[in-house]
Amino acid sequence: MDILGKLAGKIIVSVQAMPGEPLYDEVCLKSMMASVINGGATALRVAGVRDVKNAKTFGVTVIGITKPDKLPDNWKEVVYITPTIKEVNELIDADADIIAFDGTSRVRPNGCNLKEIIDRIHSANKLAMADISTLDEGINCSELGADIVSTTLSGYTKESESDSDRPDFELLRNLVKTVNIPVILEGRVWEPDEVAKAFELGAHSVVIGSAITRPQLITKRFINHK
Repeated sequence: MDILGKLAGKIIVSVQAMPGEPLYDEVCLKSMMASVINGGATALRVAGVRDVKNAKTFGVTVIGITKPDKLPDNWKEVVYITPTIKEVNELIDADADIIAFDGTSRVRPNGCNLKEIIDRIHSANKLAMADISTLDEGINCSELGADIVSTTLSGYTKESESDSDRPDFELLRNLVKTVNIPVILEGRVWEPDEVAKAFELGAHSVVIGSAITRPQLITKRFINHK
């Protein structure tokens, strides 16, 4: 079965930590990867060459991205997820199956553009996954040749700012109706019923991150609701 077929109706887990956080340690993150796979995760979304290479040892589909060690203060305004061809090449060399990148319409560093990013990914026989924040961005990436669009950046850009702590089901619904490529729901997924709703709305897959792999954020949710 092809990669997209394997992901249909399945859960992908984002296993990431920022440098300086306790779980960023290589052994810790690799153990987390093993744990979520034991729990049934079909694929992993990880950041950086080190973690892509480690994720590949588990024999599951690996979605690779790059992120800076520290997010800039104006992170809602700039492209920082796999921003240029340089980072794409790093992920290709690390053998990520799917390469995810910022698919918004914002200006990219070094004069790079989305079409170049997508074409380079395809030239290496990898799948291109566009992390978008609006319907127009999703349509644009689909027209440029992306293989997958994901709601990853909804609520995290100036164009999509929101106070909601729930997934952007409206964006998912509209993307499913509008584009002819798989749509993945990602972002603020905390409850099993949200996963069920995503699949009812036509999501190809669902990515869950913080609710599973970020203990500090899970703890804060309990503290804030005590």
